[in-house]
Amino acid sequence: MQWTTREFNFDFSADEYPQIIDRLRNTPSRIEQLTSTTAPSNLIVQSDGKWSIQEHIGHLLDLEPLFTGRLDDFEASVVVLRPADMTNAKTYDADHNKGDISVIMDTFKTVRGEMIQRLDEYAPEMFAKTARHPRLNTPMRLVDSLYFQAEHDEHHIG
Repeated sequence: MQWTTREFNFDFSADEYPQIIDRLRNTPSRIEQLTSTTAPSNLIVQSDGKWSIQEHIGHLLDLEPLFTGRLDDFEASVVVLRPADMTNAKTYDADHNKGDISVIMDTFKTVRGEMIQRLDEYAPEMFAKTARHPRLNTPMRLVDSLYFQAEHDEHHIG
């Protein structure tokens, strides 16, 4: 299923934020497990014009600034969250298949760790703050945004 056609249901409690943060925290480990059992030459194979494993991982890295920027948005109590570049220009321009997977993974692990540390410092009521998601055009709590990000991770490495 294409990411852009996926529908979401955010009817869970904001108190579920610790489990969702754990999902985000575990993404780098899941990527390491995936890549450790895959030959490096297979990480850059594109099938049917779709991204390779390495490009999917690079894409997650490319989107970390968007998601940390959305943390800034929630902190600033904006009405509408910053939009994503739906053309994925950053990922296409990066040409991740020519990069070193260990550098991509190490950088992702670092920036994701910084985001998790930031989330760990939030008071519980922060996770109930809302802003409108620009593409879905729906109010989204911070906990919903984190769930959205965890689902996006899963979409690319699942």
